[in-house]
Amino acid sequence: MQKTLFEIQKMDCPSEENLIRMKLDGISEIKYLDFDIPNRMLAVFHNGKNDQIEKSIIELNLGGKKISTQHTDQTDFDESTNQKKLLWSVLAINFLFFLIEMTTGLISKSMGLVADSLDMLADSFVYGISLFAVGGTLIKKKRIAKLAGYFQIALAIVGFAEVLRRFFGTEKLPDFSTMIIVSIFALAANGICLYILQKSKSKDEAHMKASMIFTSNDVIINLGVITAGVLVNWLNSNKPDLIIGTIVFVLVIQGAFRILKLGK
Repeated sequence: MQKTLFEIQKMDCPSEENLIRMKLDGISEIKYLDFDIPNRMLAVFHNGKNDQIEKSIIELNLGGKKISTQHTDQTDFDESTNQKKLLWSVLAINFLFFLIEMTTGLISKSMGLVADSLDMLADSFVYGISLFAVGGTLIKKKRIAKLAGYFQIALAIVGFAEVLRRFFGTEKLPDFSTMIIVSIFALAANGICLYILQKSKSKDEAHMKASMIFTSNDVIINLGVITAGVLVNWLNSNKPDLIIGTIVFVLVIQGAFRILKLGK
Protein backbone atom coordinates (compact mmCIF):
# COMPACT_ATOMS: atom_id res chain seq x y z
CA MET A 1 0.00 0.00 0.00
CA GLN A 2 1.10 3.55 -0.72
CA LYS A 3 0.79 6.64 1.48
CA THR A 4 0.69 9.93 -0.42
CA LEU A 5 0.91 13.18 1.52
CA PHE A 6 -0.79 16.33 0.21
CA GLU A 7 -0.65 19.91 1.42
CA ILE A 8 -4.06 21.63 1.10
CA GLN A 9 -3.36 25.34 1.61
CA LYS A 10 -7.03 26.43 1.75
CA MET A 11 -8.29 23.60 3.96
CA ASP A 12 -9.40 25.78 6.87
CA CYS A 13 -12.25 23.80 8.40
CA PRO A 14 -14.22 20.53 8.22
CA SER A 15 -16.33 21.94 5.38
CA GLU A 16 -13.32 21.70 3.06
CA GLU A 17 -12.62 18.22 4.44
CA ASN A 18 -16.09 17.11 3.35
CA LEU A 19 -15.62 18.65 -0.09
CA ILE A 20 -12.41 16.67 -0.53
CA ARG A 21 -14.05 13.46 0.72
CA MET A 22 -16.88 13.86 -1.79
CA LYS A 23 -14.49 14.65 -4.63
CA LEU A 24 -12.40 11.53 -3.93
CA ASP A 25 -15.40 9.31 -3.33
CA GLY A 26 -15.57 6.61 -5.97
CA ILE A 27 -11.83 6.25 -6.51
CA SER A 28 -11.52 2.55 -5.73
CA GLU A 29 -7.77 2.70 -5.11
CA ILE A 30 -8.27 4.83 -1.98
CA LYS A 31 -8.42 2.87 1.26
CA TYR A 32 -8.31 5.65 3.86
CA LEU A 33 -8.10 9.44 4.17
CA ASP A 34 -6.34 10.96 7.18
CA PHE A 35 -6.99 14.71 7.55
CA ASP A 36 -4.84 17.09 9.60
CA ILE A 37 -6.82 20.34 9.35
CA PRO A 38 -4.64 22.49 11.67
CA ASN A 39 -1.56 21.79 9.53
CA ARG A 40 -3.57 21.68 6.27
CA MET A 41 -2.26 18.21 5.41
CA LEU A 42 -3.97 15.13 3.95
CA ALA A 43 -2.54 11.61 3.94
CA VAL A 44 -4.10 9.30 1.35
CA PHE A 45 -3.61 5.56 1.79
CA HIS A 46 -4.13 3.87 -1.54
CA ASN A 47 -3.20 1.07 -3.91
CA GLY A 48 -1.67 1.71 -7.31
CA LYS A 49 -0.77 5.08 -8.79
CA ASN A 50 -1.95 8.41 -7.38
CA ASP A 51 -2.43 10.31 -10.65
CA GLN A 52 -6.24 10.41 -10.46
CA ILE A 53 -6.14 11.29 -6.77
CA GLU A 54 -3.77 14.20 -7.36
CA LYS A 55 -5.80 15.43 -10.35
CA SER A 56 -9.05 15.39 -8.33
CA ILE A 57 -7.51 17.33 -5.44
CA ILE A 58 -6.05 19.98 -7.76
CA GLU A 59 -9.42 20.42 -9.50
CA LEU A 60 -10.96 21.67 -6.23
CA ASN A 61 -8.71 24.77 -6.33
CA LEU A 62 -7.95 24.52 -2.63
CA GLY A 63 -4.23 24.96 -3.17
CA GLY A 64 -3.55 21.23 -3.06
CA LYS A 65 -0.14 19.85 -4.00
CA LYS A 66 1.55 16.50 -3.54
CA ILE A 67 4.38 16.41 -1.03
CA SER A 68 5.52 12.79 -1.08
CA THR A 69 4.59 9.18 -1.77
CA GLN A 70 6.01 6.25 0.13
CA HIS A 71 5.28 2.61 0.81
CA THR A 72 3.53 1.75 4.07
CA ASP A 73 2.66 -1.49 5.82
CA GLN A 74 -0.24 0.11 7.70
CA THR A 75 -3.52 -1.68 7.03
CA ASP A 76 -5.48 -1.09 10.23
CA PHE A 77 -7.26 2.26 10.18
CA ASP A 78 -9.19 3.73 13.09
CA GLU A 79 -12.24 4.89 11.15
CA SER A 80 -14.74 6.51 13.47
CA THR A 81 -17.94 4.51 13.81
CA ASN A 82 -19.94 7.57 14.82
CA GLN A 83 -19.00 9.76 11.83
CA LYS A 84 -22.62 10.06 10.72
CA LYS A 85 -23.68 11.13 14.20
CA LEU A 86 -20.99 13.83 14.24
CA LEU A 87 -22.04 15.06 10.80
CA TRP A 88 -25.68 15.25 11.88
CA SER A 89 -24.61 17.28 14.93
CA VAL A 90 -22.70 19.91 12.95
CA LEU A 91 -25.40 19.97 10.26
CA ALA A 92 -28.00 20.76 12.92
CA ILE A 93 -25.84 23.49 14.51
CA ASN A 94 -25.07 25.15 11.16
CA PHE A 95 -28.67 25.06 9.97
CA LEU A 96 -29.96 26.37 13.32
CA PHE A 97 -27.61 29.35 13.12
CA PHE A 98 -28.56 29.90 9.48
CA LEU A 99 -32.14 30.39 10.69
CA ILE A 100 -31.08 32.52 13.68
CA GLU A 101 -28.75 34.80 11.71
CA MET A 102 -31.12 35.15 8.76
CA THR A 103 -34.01 36.08 11.06
CA THR A 104 -32.04 38.49 13.25
CA GLY A 105 -30.26 39.90 10.20
CA LEU A 106 -33.55 40.81 8.53
CA ILE A 107 -35.01 42.23 11.74
CA SER A 108 -31.89 44.24 12.62
CA LYS A 109 -31.33 45.23 8.94
CA SER A 110 -27.79 43.81 8.99
CA MET A 111 -26.46 42.48 5.68
CA GLY A 112 -23.44 41.14 7.55
CA LEU A 113 -25.64 38.77 9.55
CA VAL A 114 -27.67 37.82 6.47
CA ALA A 115 -24.50 37.03 4.54
CA ASP A 116 -23.03 35.03 7.43
CA SER A 117 -26.28 33.06 7.63
CA LEU A 118 -25.77 32.03 4.00
CA ASP A 119 -22.24 30.94 4.86
CA MET A 120 -23.74 28.74 7.58
CA LEU A 121 -26.24 27.42 5.03
CA ALA A 122 -23.37 26.66 2.65
CA ASP A 123 -21.69 24.52 5.30
CA SER A 124 -25.03 22.81 5.93
CA PHE A 125 -25.22 21.96 2.24
CA VAL A 126 -21.80 20.33 2.34
CA TYR A 127 -22.61 18.23 5.39
CA GLY A 128 -26.05 17.42 4.00
CA ILE A 129 -24.65 16.23 0.69
CA SER A 130 -22.22 14.01 2.55
CA LEU A 131 -25.03 12.47 4.61
CA PHE A 132 -27.83 12.12 2.09
CA ALA A 133 -25.56 10.81 -0.66
CA VAL A 134 -24.01 8.11 1.53
CA GLY A 135 -24.67 4.77 -0.07
CA GLY A 136 -26.20 6.43 -3.12
CA THR A 137 -24.93 6.49 -6.66
CA LEU A 138 -22.35 8.96 -7.91
CA ILE A 139 -24.98 10.43 -10.25
CA LYS A 140 -27.31 11.08 -7.31
CA LYS A 141 -24.57 12.81 -5.36
CA LYS A 142 -23.64 15.01 -8.33
CA ARG A 143 -27.26 15.99 -8.87
CA ILE A 144 -27.63 17.05 -5.23
CA ALA A 145 -24.37 19.02 -5.42
CA LYS A 146 -25.55 20.92 -8.49
CA LEU A 147 -28.87 21.86 -6.90
CA ALA A 148 -27.15 23.04 -3.72
CA GLY A 149 -24.55 25.06 -5.63
CA TYR A 150 -27.05 26.85 -7.87
CA PHE A 151 -29.38 27.59 -4.96
CA GLN A 152 -26.49 29.06 -3.00
CA ILE A 153 -25.45 31.28 -5.93
CA ALA A 154 -29.03 32.51 -6.37
CA LEU A 155 -29.25 33.53 -2.71
CA ALA A 156 -25.90 35.33 -2.89
CA ILE A 157 -26.97 37.27 -6.01
CA VAL A 158 -30.14 38.42 -4.22
CA GLY A 159 -27.90 39.48 -1.34
CA PHE A 160 -25.64 41.50 -3.64
CA ALA A 161 -28.68 43.27 -5.09
CA GLU A 162 -29.87 44.17 -1.60
CA VAL A 163 -26.41 45.51 -0.68
CA LEU A 164 -26.49 47.81 -3.74
CA ARG A 165 -30.01 48.99 -2.90
CA ARG A 166 -28.98 49.86 0.64
CA PHE A 167 -25.72 51.45 -0.45
CA PHE A 168 -27.48 53.96 -2.72
CA GLY A 169 -30.65 54.24 -0.63
CA THR A 170 -31.49 55.75 2.73
CA GLU A 171 -31.90 52.59 4.81
CA LYS A 172 -31.88 52.90 8.60
CA LEU A 173 -28.72 51.93 10.44
CA PRO A 174 -28.49 48.23 11.37
CA ASP A 175 -28.78 47.37 15.05
CA PHE A 176 -25.11 47.09 15.99
CA SER A 177 -25.79 45.37 19.32
CA THR A 178 -27.72 42.56 17.61
CA MET A 179 -24.89 42.16 15.09
CA ILE A 180 -22.31 41.78 17.84
CA ILE A 181 -24.31 39.53 20.18
CA VAL A 182 -25.52 37.11 17.48
CA SER A 183 -22.05 36.93 15.91
CA ILE A 184 -20.51 36.07 19.27
CA PHE A 185 -22.93 33.15 19.59
CA ALA A 186 -22.19 32.12 15.98
CA LEU A 187 -18.48 32.27 16.79
CA ALA A 188 -19.05 29.88 19.67
CA ALA A 189 -21.14 27.60 17.44
CA ASN A 190 -18.37 27.38 14.85
CA GLY A 191 -15.88 26.55 17.57
CA ILE A 192 -18.18 23.78 18.84
CA CYS A 193 -18.55 22.35 15.31
CA LEU A 194 -14.80 22.23 14.82
CA TYR A 195 -14.33 20.61 18.20
CA ILE A 196 -17.03 17.99 17.56
CA LEU A 197 -15.55 16.94 14.23
CA GLN A 198 -11.98 16.80 15.47
CA LYS A 199 -12.33 15.42 19.00
CA SER A 200 -12.17 11.81 17.85
CA LYS A 201 -9.09 12.40 15.69
CA SER A 202 -6.82 14.72 17.59
CA LYS A 203 -4.91 13.55 20.63
CA ASP A 204 -3.42 16.97 21.36
CA GLU A 205 -4.73 19.38 23.90
CA ALA A 206 -5.70 23.06 24.00
CA HIS A 207 -3.07 24.44 21.64
CA MET A 208 -4.21 22.14 18.82
CA LYS A 209 -7.88 22.92 19.39
CA ALA A 210 -7.12 26.63 19.39
CA SER A 211 -5.21 26.23 16.13
CA MET A 212 -8.19 24.49 14.53
CA ILE A 213 -10.61 27.17 15.66
CA PHE A 214 -8.64 30.28 14.83
CA THR A 215 -7.53 29.16 11.36
CA SER A 216 -11.14 28.74 10.28
CA ASN A 217 -12.62 31.09 7.68
CA ASP A 218 -15.97 30.86 9.47
CA VAL A 219 -14.46 32.28 12.63
CA ILE A 220 -12.77 35.09 10.70
CA ILE A 221 -16.14 35.97 9.17
CA ASN A 222 -17.76 36.09 12.62
CA LEU A 223 -15.03 38.41 13.86
CA GLY A 224 -15.55 40.55 10.76
CA VAL A 225 -19.26 40.99 11.51
CA ILE A 226 -18.47 41.85 15.13
CA THR A 227 -15.96 44.47 13.96
CA ALA A 228 -18.50 45.84 11.48
CA GLY A 229 -21.03 46.19 14.30
CA VAL A 230 -18.54 48.20 16.36
CA LEU A 231 -17.78 50.45 13.36
CA VAL A 232 -21.47 50.96 12.59
CA ASN A 233 -21.95 52.37 16.08
CA TRP A 234 -18.69 54.36 16.06
CA LEU A 235 -19.05 55.90 12.58
CA ASN A 236 -22.87 56.10 12.66
CA SER A 237 -22.87 54.58 9.17
CA ASN A 238 -24.18 51.39 7.59
CA LYS A 239 -21.19 51.15 5.22
CA PRO A 240 -19.12 48.77 7.43
CA ASP A 241 -22.07 46.37 7.53
CA LEU A 242 -22.48 46.53 3.75
CA ILE A 243 -18.76 46.00 3.19
CA ILE A 244 -18.56 42.87 5.38
CA GLY A 245 -21.79 41.62 3.79
CA THR A 246 -20.27 41.97 0.33
CA ILE A 247 -17.09 40.17 1.35
CA VAL A 248 -19.04 37.25 2.81
CA PHE A 249 -21.31 37.02 -0.23
CA VAL A 250 -18.18 36.66 -2.37
CA LEU A 251 -16.96 33.84 -0.12
CA VAL A 252 -20.40 32.19 -0.34
CA ILE A 253 -20.28 32.25 -4.15
CA GLN A 254 -16.74 30.83 -4.14
CA GLY A 255 -17.98 28.00 -1.93
CA ALA A 256 -20.91 27.43 -4.29
CA PHE A 257 -18.58 27.00 -7.26
CA ARG A 258 -16.59 24.45 -5.28
CA ILE A 259 -19.79 22.52 -4.64
CA LEU A 260 -20.74 22.76 -8.33
CA LYS A 261 -17.40 21.22 -9.28
CA LEU A 262 -18.47 18.12 -7.39
CA GLY A 263 -21.42 17.85 -9.77
CA LYS A 264 -19.25 17.59 -12.87
